[in-house]
Amino acid sequence: MGDKIGLACIIDDDSVYVNLVKRIIEAKQLCKNLLVFENGKEALSYFEAILTNVSEENIPEIIFLDLNMPVMDGWEFLEKFISIKNNFGKVITLYIVSSSINPLDITKAKNMKGVKDYLIKPVTIEDLESIFSIV
Repeated sequence: MGDKIGLACIIDDDSVYVNLVKRIIEAKQLCKNLLVFENGKEALSYFEAILTNVSEENIPEIIFLDLNMPVMDGWEFLEKFISIKNNFGKVITLYIVSSSINPLDITKAKNMKGVKDYLIKPVTIEDLESIFSIV
């Protein structure tokens, strides 16, 4: 593996899942820093705020996005994020991570511009190692 990912981001309201993924990422040293947001609105506010002062180290290289969250769900976040993501001048790889096995959700997500893949929870250590090694 080349350079370690500088910053990854998890947007998910499931604290048990988030803590598990954080522990795996830290134990395997898959990235240097991790941002965590409980819903799409929190995450979108962060991204809109850094648009005024874009700094390379504040922009995640990978985003793991849940679909079912309160306040602003993953679909709403994606719609708004896709319209601003090109302003960051950096490739941001976005993965949907959901417990939904609904084929309509999977197809819709995979057909959305900017979504790399759809992962069904629980994500495995192997999944994470694979994702962080190819970015």
